[in-house]
Amino acid sequence: MPSTIYYIRHGQTGWNVEGRFQGSKDIPLNEFGRSQAAASGEILGRLLAQDGRLASALPFVSSPLGRARTTMELVRGALKLPVTGYAVDNRLREIGFGHWEGLTVTEMQANDAVTFASRAVNKWSVAAPAGESYASVTLRIRAWLNSVTTDTVAVAHGGTMRALMVALGIATELEAIEIPIGQGVVYVFRDGGLQKYS
Repeated sequence: MPSTIYYIRHGQTGWNVEGRFQGSKDIPLNEFGRSQAAASGEILGRLLAQDGRLASALPFVSSPLGRARTTMELVRGALKLPVTGYAVDNRLREIGFGHWEGLTVTEMQANDAVTFASRAVNKWSVAAPAGESYASVTLRIRAWLNSVTTDTVAVAHGGTMRALMVALGIATELEAIEIPIGQGVVYVFRDGGLQKYS
């Protein structure tokens, strides 16, 4: 386990604005999301300077989804790094919401009231129809963590960050499910703690 993970959630999309659950759908960043991504890169640059780290010496890894990869490329551009110089890891993809992808919370409830009610009681372990649970996402995030051997910059999603917080013992399942995950910011996982920078 590395001592530091610099974690960035992708910038805003149109579906974020509309309150639609994206999951595995490849929804692009909107213009505000692109500006958030560039801002995250500037914040990361300041943090790395404070830590005495060279951005070019760190590995960068992204979720395979387009909104994360575009964010990564804008982050790297802000750091004056080649935009394509990063890895992609499928284990960082967003939680899959199955049949609920593209729906709002109200539409989810109308679509499948029984599963919606079960999930309201246990959001961590109950999956959307044909989707994933946060518990299963945590398993793949733990596998990713076990493969990370040095300080790393990761760009991914809100759901995967919730799983990462649980995998690292920073938050309980109940806490992680309720914590808002910001865009246009940088989260630093270090020494068993978590700090947010904006």
